[in-house]
Amino acid sequence: MKRRVIIMGAAGRDFHNFNTFFRNNEQFEVLGFTAAQIPDIAERKYPKELAGKNYPEGIPIYPEEKLPDLIKEKDVDLVVFAYSDVPHQYVMDKASISCASGADFMLLGPKSTQIKSKKPLISICAVRTGSGKSQTTRFVGKILKEMGKKIAIIRHPMPYGDLANQRVQRFDTLFDMKEASCTIEEMEEYEPHINMGNTVFAGVDYEAILKEAEKDADVVIWDGGNNDFPFYVSDLQIVVADPFRAGNELTYYPGEINFLMADIIIINKVGTAEKEDVEKIKKNIKKYNPDAAIVEAKSPITVEEPAIIKGKRVLVVEDGPTLTHGGMSFGAGWVAAKKYKAKEIVDPRPYAVGSIKDTYKKYQSTGTILPAMGYGEPQIKELEATINKANVDAVVIGTPIDLGKLIHIDKPTTRVRYELDVGDDPTVQEAIKGLF
Repeated sequence: MKRRVIIMGAAGRDFHNFNTFFRNNEQFEVLGFTAAQIPDIAERKYPKELAGKNYPEGIPIYPEEKLPDLIKEKDVDLVVFAYSDVPHQYVMDKASISCASGADFMLLGPKSTQIKSKKPLISICAVRTGSGKSQTTRFVGKILKEMGKKIAIIRHPMPYGDLANQRVQRFDTLFDMKEASCTIEEMEEYEPHINMGNTVFAGVDYEAILKEAEKDADVVIWDGGNNDFPFYVSDLQIVVADPFRAGNELTYYPGEINFLMADIIIINKVGTAEKEDVEKIKKNIKKYNPDAAIVEAKSPITVEEPAIIKGKRVLVVEDGPTLTHGGMSFGAGWVAAKKYKAKEIVDPRPYAVGSIKDTYKKYQSTGTILPAMGYGEPQIKELEATINKANVDAVVIGTPIDLGKLIHIDKPTTRVRYELDVGDDPTVQEAIKGLF
């Protein structure tokens, strides 16, 4: 008799776990997914085109708050937790709710869900969202290109639209993103790679995605999302740690998995973090993953037009996930506003409209910074309305994309950029060269 399963997710790891472990597994019947973290993904279906022969009607997606009722109504045997960047306590709370409602609770690890590539594969992951994966991936990509290698970047999933059409996605140009109706979160991750001349792959079916990427590449780079562990077996796993959240490398799921699996741990932001926090992470590395190489890095910021900031009342817009489930109360834009002597960083909350206002209620640590939320056209419009409603002199854009090209901003703007700087430390370069 098949075990009856609910998968808890956020339109990413949950689908991958289904595809790799459950889709053709005759021991289980997946009755549904539950959705969290991302707006407007509940009340949809995982389509029959992706679900396979055992699921001719597809698989429904429910709001997570319905989990206890679903377990009882559908006589669920097993709940599988499958999303990321949450405290360990949070995971065990979900386990307790599941068990109290009558189901067993499961976490699937790398052995059950990772796919092996035919090409060398380097993964870039982190212990928390917003640690610095993006600039680290660009840094690794630059090293490989200087070595004459053709690279394919596979990005952790963000499939929030038509899932069947998003099975395998390829982005070579900025126009490709427009054609695919990418969200702001997707554009933040894809655009910098595309501007460097790299091809980005993403989607839903990561076995099919890998096969497409391998056709073009000498080496594959896994560009991880949140603090999730890689979907693929890594020949070199680089993990980024954040001293502004020192200690989180041992207290957040599944970031601690990355921390324990890492070949190289990059402690980022050492130029601005407190020394004792950097040392705390080093101590944890030496205790829990002593074989990992340690690299200290900075992510220095540059600003297009500092004069737009100096002496002005500014609104700071930052990367959305970093401020929301990443738990940070500031980012590169805030640092730039302080560095270039803004007269005031204006609190955007009184000007927030629609779902942006709801975001502040849900993630109260976000504070006086505006997260660049944009999961679909309505929310992008609400972000635009919030920015234009704000009584400020200028807008400091700390997101990785050119937000001014996506929405109309009726005030002067300046962009903040940041790249990884490891100084003269050759550790990463030597490790990469050792793969070939």
